Amino acid sequence: MFTVNNLQAPSSDPLIDGLNDPQREAVLTTEGPVLMLAGAGTGKTAALTRRLAHLVHSRLAWPSEILCVTFTNKAAREMRERVGHLIGPAVEGMPWLGTFHAVAAKMLRRHAELVGLQSNFTIIDTDDQLRLLKQLIQAEGLDEKRWPARQLAGCIDRWKNRGLNPQDLDAGENESYANGKGQKFYKLYQDRLKAVNACDFGDLLLHMLNILRTHRDVLEQYQNRFKYVMVDEYQDTNQVQYLWLRLIAQGRQNICVVGDDDQSIYSWRGAEVANILRFEKDFPGAKVIKLEQNYRSTPQILAAASGLIDENTQRLGKTLWTERHAGDKVQVVGVWDGPEEARRVGDEIERLERQGAPLDQIAILVRAQYQTREFEDRFISIGMKYRIVGGFRFYERAEIRDALAYLRVIAQPADDLAFERIYNAPKRGLGAKALEALHRLARNRGIPLSNAAIEIADTDELPARARNTFLALMRDFARWRDLSATEGPADLLRTVLDECGYTDALQAEKTAEANGRLENLVELARAMEEYDSLGDFLEHVSLVMDNENAAEEEKVTIMTMHGAKGLEFDNVFLPGWEEGVFPSQRSLDEGGLASLEEERRLAYVAITRAKKKCTILHAANRRIYGQWTSSIPSRFIAELPEEHVDSETTLSGGASLWRAQWSEHADPFADVARMQPSRIVTRGPGWQRAAAKEYDASPKRVVESTRSAASFAAKPRSDIAVGARVFHEKFGYGAVMAQEGNKLEIEFEQAGNKRVLDSFVKPA
Repeated sequence: MFTVNNLQAPSSDPLIDGLNDPQREAVLTTEGPVLMLAGAGTGKTAALTRRLAHLVHSRLAWPSEILCVTFTNKAAREMRERVGHLIGPAVEGMPWLGTFHAVAAKMLRRHAELVGLQSNFTIIDTDDQLRLLKQLIQAEGLDEKRWPARQLAGCIDRWKNRGLNPQDLDAGENESYANGKGQKFYKLYQDRLKAVNACDFGDLLLHMLNILRTHRDVLEQYQNRFKYVMVDEYQDTNQVQYLWLRLIAQGRQNICVVGDDDQSIYSWRGAEVANILRFEKDFPGAKVIKLEQNYRSTPQILAAASGLIDENTQRLGKTLWTERHAGDKVQVVGVWDGPEEARRVGDEIERLERQGAPLDQIAILVRAQYQTREFEDRFISIGMKYRIVGGFRFYERAEIRDALAYLRVIAQPADDLAFERIYNAPKRGLGAKALEALHRLARNRGIPLSNAAIEIADTDELPARARNTFLALMRDFARWRDLSATEGPADLLRTVLDECGYTDALQAEKTAEANGRLENLVELARAMEEYDSLGDFLEHVSLVMDNENAAEEEKVTIMTMHGAKGLEFDNVFLPGWEEGVFPSQRSLDEGGLASLEEERRLAYVAITRAKKKCTILHAANRRIYGQWTSSIPSRFIAELPEEHVDSETTLSGGASLWRAQWSEHADPFADVARMQPSRIVTRGPGWQRAAAKEYDASPKRVVESTRSAASFAAKPRSDIAVGARVFHEKFGYGAVMAQEGNKLEIEFEQAGNKRVLDSFVKPA
């Protein structure tokens, strides 16, 4: 008999069969607070689902008396399915098993009136949120280009994740938007949501937290309802989730949280590792059960990962072990530069494939998305099948497609699809009506949209602002087209992104997402430096974009380290382990030692994704934000236990150099690769604007440039002559006073004298 908490369970109990001793203890310890500290690959999901099933099967609680929250719908579905296999139809009676937001929404609909909402409130998505914020910004007379709605949305999301209402913001938080107007706009936004009976996702938890804090009867209702509270991935909880859970669980104290402080890697979206570290203080007498037997990786991989994470000071501590055979040591490979890194990984994957290794069991995990480009290009050249998980392939990302569209219009003005994509990107105030007018003219005249934009700018068909905007854009294209004949593709792209305002627009957002998009554009420019002409590069991109194979085929997985959490692969490659890349220099600059420890946790997560073999790569030279830099190997390499690492490098110094560099006397925040992608261009300030002023931007020059790439003659209509009576859909009836090519001067009966294109009128 196995006895825990005065409960006896026969060894033949199907709910605990196959579990190791700590897992059984976690299942059977039902009373009081429990922290299940589950290391990577230690079977925490099995223990959690068995515990949930045990509570119902043993009749310690009805299914409706258990609150079990997860972070993703996928995790909730998996848990429900697993519990269903164990206890059958009883799982259908578990209404409180779901994600934080799903459970909070169910509660809020029952008490909506307590926060000024009706029970049928609408939950708005990100697009609706941004639209509403833009309306508020415009109504207050604020410059939305300087203070973007997306930046305000990021601030509000951060405040709600921390459980802060508008009145809770301190002076520092208030200053984080529009020079001290953060609190004002937050309140305006909340008031507007209530006026339309709506809330965003952050409100679901924040409103419920406010209700539980201010309505004792509601709090006691849920404290009495839930006999047991269970939480998955507790290390990923943010402040509002933590406060909400703590209030509900303080009643009966029967809370079991499952998590791993060494895998807390989401602080950028509000997660606080401190929540799991202080669990024993929040719930005195809590029992800590450590799941340390790993079922995934070899002893060599586990030892290397454990030695690395031991460098962190903010952790509860555990030692992973496994019964698997020793396996290969973690391999650390030093290469000359980024392209060699991609070649080396490609060659190794081909070797593994020849030996029978399935491609689905091979992964490349990167710190930043821009790193995927080099591997994609290499795999295209060698015919290696791959997939990008958790995001778009490099050339499919929105900002990359925008940049390519600019280049396509430069190379071929007749590319209407490309022109449609960027005529208003970044925002230029050109709406759907302007595009509709262009299409109508282009169809009637049989010309591309680029030519139509030039011709319509010399008429009264559109408001003056739209006409001037189109003309300015086409002048830019004429200048860039001429520049493409003398300047390399990479420098051309940097010029275009700078002068068209795309770089400025991303910088103005001041979000992590925008920074990532800037990094991708920098990487695109870097990739173009390998090509002699714009045409060669665009042809290469076409081949890359056409390489998508059938979904059912085996492919190498390329993804970020963050996205790989929870996954496992036989063979894992970890490129880019250099200072400034990993750990990320931006993280260190913004978060100091706390961010360094999170970066180290991310390294731990990355290594422990490997089941059989883990290969870490670093380059001596790398392009960072468009400039070659001599890279220092990541400090994390020096922190790996030497006895569990095989080092291979042709670089002078080898492993001893890494360890000397990161001795106890080394500056942990050495000024390495501090460049930021603040400007896509790397030349002196203001040179592009000066060049633009010197360029001949006359209408004649613009037309000549466009037609030099694609000639389209503007022939006048034969059925309309001076003196003819005509009709125009916008201006009505009038008489033709003069004719110049396909342009007409018409005296309209109601609108007066206007200059229009002949394709927009018909004989009256």
